[in-house]
Formats: sequence, C-alpha cells, structure tokens
Amino acid sequence: MTYQENYQFWLDAPYFDEATKQELRAIAQDEKEIEDRFYRELKFGTGGLRGVIGAGTNRMNVYTVTKATQGLANYISELGDKAKNQGVAVAFDSRRMSPEFAKATALCLNANGIKTYIFDSLRPTPELSYAVRKLGCVAGVVITASHNPPEYNGYKVYWEDGGQITPPHDKNILAHVAKVEGYDQVLTMAYEDAVEKGLYNMVPTSVDEDYYVELIEQVIHPEVIEKVTDSLKIVYTPLHGTGNVPVQEVLKRLGFVNVYVVKEQELPDGNFPTVKSPNPENPDGFALSLALAKEKDADIVLATDPDADRLGIYVKDTNHTFADTELANTPDYPYVRFNANMTGALMGEYVCREKQANGTLPENGAICSTIVTSNLAKAIADAYDLKFIETLTGFKYIGEQIKFFEEQNTYKYVYGMEESFGCLVGDYTRDKDACGAVVILCEVAAYCANKGETLCDAMNDMYKKYGYYFEGAKSVTLKGVDGAKQIQAIMDNLRANPLNEVAGIPVVAIRDYSADTRLELATGTETKTGLPKSNVLYYELENDAWMAVRPSGTEPKIKYYFGVNEVSMKAAEKKLIEMKAVVDAM
Repeated sequence: MTYQENYQFWLDAPYFDEATKQELRAIAQDEKEIEDRFYRELKFGTGGLRGVIGAGTNRMNVYTVTKATQGLANYISELGDKAKNQGVAVAFDSRRMSPEFAKATALCLNANGIKTYIFDSLRPTPELSYAVRKLGCVAGVVITASHNPPEYNGYKVYWEDGGQITPPHDKNILAHVAKVEGYDQVLTMAYEDAVEKGLYNMVPTSVDEDYYVELIEQVIHPEVIEKVTDSLKIVYTPLHGTGNVPVQEVLKRLGFVNVYVVKEQELPDGNFPTVKSPNPENPDGFALSLALAKEKDADIVLATDPDADRLGIYVKDTNHTFADTELANTPDYPYVRFNANMTGALMGEYVCREKQANGTLPENGAICSTIVTSNLAKAIADAYDLKFIETLTGFKYIGEQIKFFEEQNTYKYVYGMEESFGCLVGDYTRDKDACGAVVILCEVAAYCANKGETLCDAMNDMYKKYGYYFEGAKSVTLKGVDGAKQIQAIMDNLRANPLNEVAGIPVVAIRDYSADTRLELATGTETKTGLPKSNVLYYELENDAWMAVRPSGTEPKIKYYFGVNEVSMKAAEKKLIEMKAVVDAM
C-alpha cells in the first residue's frame, strides 16, 4: 500500500482505537507528516525497534510494539514448550509510554502461552540482562530508547545468555516479525486472565538484591574506599531516568557519605524537562550537576542516561594537571570532561593493574572493544599480556564474546568498553552497565585520593605510559526519506572514491566491513576483516591513527569517528583539531 492508503487504513480499520484515529485526523492536512508516519514499517533491526512515539506504521505505539512481539512469540513457540515455560523477562525505563508498551508486550506473549516476568517499576537495562540469566528465561525485552530525545522510545530483545540478540537468533526473529503481515494476527489477552493462569508474573524482589551484590563484588580494594568515604565528594544525576535508586544504593553500601544528587533531575520524567537530550555524552546535560559540584566543591560528577547503561563524568582537576591543555579551555574548569575513551581506559587500566598486583588477573584474560573505540584499549591489553578482541559497533557484540568464551572455554572476560560511554567490568551481566561503572570509577577516585591525586592525574599517567591517544566523533542527522538517501549517497561516494590520506596522515589500509575486506594500500593485498558484514568504512592511518564512517543502526544519522596517537598532549590536540576540520568539510 502507498503511505496514503496506509493512513486511510488506520483511520478506517476497527482494530485501532479512537485515540489513535483522533491523533491521525489531526494531521489530515499535513502531507509530509502523513508520509513520514506511513511511508514504511518501523524497522525491526537486529536489536529491536526504535522510533518516535505516535500513531502510524513508522512510529512507536502499542500496535507496532505488539506486532513485533507477535513475531518474537512465534519464534519462541517454535522452540517448544520448554522455551515457553522458561519465559521472557520484561523491563522498562522512565520514557513516555514505557510502562504501557511493557505491559502490552507481556500480554501479547502471554496470549501465545509464553510466561513473562515483568518488573514492578522502572529498572536499568543492565539489570534486565542480569535478570534474564538469573531467572533462567529464554529471552528478555526492555522498553527504552536509551539516551535519545524525549519523543523517542524503543524495544530491545535479549536472549537466554543475557546478551542482546545476535546471529542466528536476531535474523530468525527478524524473519518471524516480517511474517506478521497484519495487525489482526497479533494476539493479546486480559491482564486478569494472564495473572490467573500464571502467565503474567512479577520479577522477584530478590533479583534487585542479587544485582546489588554483584555490583559490590566487582570492587578490588574496599579497604581503600573506607579511608576516603568521609572526604571524597560525589555529585550524581540520573537525568530523570532509572539510575537514581541503584546508583544511590550502591554508593551508600560502599560507604560514600558525601553524595549529592541533582534534585531537579532525580525523579523519573519521560519529558526530560531540564535537558535538551538526556545524554551523558552531551556536555549540555551537565549544567545543573556542574553548578551543584561547584557549590559543594565536589571531586567527581557522574551522570547516567535514562536506562542507566551509559555513564558520563567530569573530574575536578585539583592539581591543575591539565591546566595548560585544551581540556581546560572551558568555563567549567577546573572541572574537566572525560570522554568515554578516557573513562573506559582509566577503569580498564586500574582493573588490570590492581588484579595483576593481587594475583587475580586471569592468565587467559581478555579485553574487548569495538572498532570505533580508542586504540588505547589494545595498548592496555598488550601491556598486561591479555587477549584483545575487537568487535563491530554495539556492546551486544562484546556481550556475545562473553558467551563465546564460556561455550568454547577459551578466555576469561576481564573488561570491555565502547566509545559511546559504555563499559563492563566482570561478567555478571552481558550489557554495558553504568551502575557498575559508577562502582569502579568511584573506587579509582578513592584510590587516587589516598595518594593525594585525582582522576586527572591518573589519566595523565596513562598518557605518559601508553602515548597520547585522543579521539573525536561527529554525527550528522538526516531525517526522513531524503535523509536516508543522502546517507547512502555519502557511503557510496566514499567507496567509489577511496581516501588515501586524512589530515595529512597517510592511509595504510581500508577496511570495508560491508564487503568483508581489508585492503593494504602499499601492497594491494586484500584480506578478510574477520567480522560480520556491516555498513562501515574504516581507515587505518600511520602511527596508530584512524578514521571510521558508519550510518547509525538506530537513528537517522551518519557518524564519523577518528583518533590519533602522538608523543605529547599538544601534538595530539593539534592533530585532532586538523582531523575534526577534515570531517567537518566532509
């Protein structure tokens, strides 16, 4: 059907409720809006759904959510009664319509004879991952759009290993979702009936307690924390999301007493009224927390995104370690913003160093990171004689590695990090965890404080040890039908006209993950990347520098990533500015 025919179908069909039809009648004169809502089905990708909330086939609503769920239910049903009885764990965040979508998801699964376990209120995404394994479920669903603007919501699917779906389950589920052609094929049932039949269940409260215990068990030096609990000052904001309760709870259990929460952002609110976007990657989201930090003279500032899988931080540069660098070139100085590569590397170095010192670093240990993450992760792995494994973009591929390690009895997972503010210490969950990152980061801060140092000092020590690895990124948003065409044209042009240098740095090799090729320019030798196919171009540059370009899998964006490695901070800053200029021009 054309988008106009789809629009009319939604207006006429008895399946859709009156509120939906009223919303659609209100746009009757807006041809562009009708087209955007109905020109396609909201794409169910390899992880699930994500889109703007509203009526229409290209929107997040109860109908598109349950249609996807019916496909998931059909796949689980094919696996047999054992899988149906194992059940599906369901969680949701603080976004608009999240509780409604979660309940509709559970009742659709129930109507297909599949047991569900749903949390009684909002929970972090990593706790959903943990709950899937703890409860022995066959799958999990979390309703979240992570750090996206308030008009978005999403739907992510996990499998029984606790990780987001990867091959073969992602492709199989995708195929089953595609087979659900009409909304009349979607099953549901009354809540009361589902409860009575034992299909609709609440997640036991013991799961929360067990999750907290796992978080605390990642601490390496509790005795160090005890020495500074009365002096170290922490400012925290959950950005109106799910991190508030668990983060405050674990900091309390660790013994930190000077924890100041940004009151204006403490309570859940899907409209995120105090920020443009609830994204800890964005410095704008720290305005209120930095004001509170200056008032309290805090040592560190922490922010978690709405589903608490990402952590962003600012650090007070008490010793003026970075005073003469670009990191201090901000009105917020002496508070310095750490990007995810800095934070992730800092925690990874601490964990490896201290576990090696106390004899708990496994001989067959492994560090994982994604192809658009700092090469500093590999430098750390090499320094501690650990296996380094690089994956496609998305933490689900790091979670998948943990599964492979267990199935194949090869390596012991130590640490994983990605450039988009996600990391995981330990394997208690299979997704990035901001709550766990808070635990380790505050331990590192305590360790430094015991030596009269700050996280800035620790970061500078790392640069001196490994080299000055600096990274940058730029996203360009191109919405709608025209935007999708523009994004594809950019990728096509780069493939047709290969780069041979970036900001004066020669290209050593080009990886095209779509074609599964790595071309070495000097010799013309072509090999395979060794990773699944993905629409990504990666340029290996001299001196461990690099650049990558990829369309986002969940947002209407094309993303550019780049990194350098220089012998001094000044040199790294200069070269990074030059690379940013090249990307801006592109």
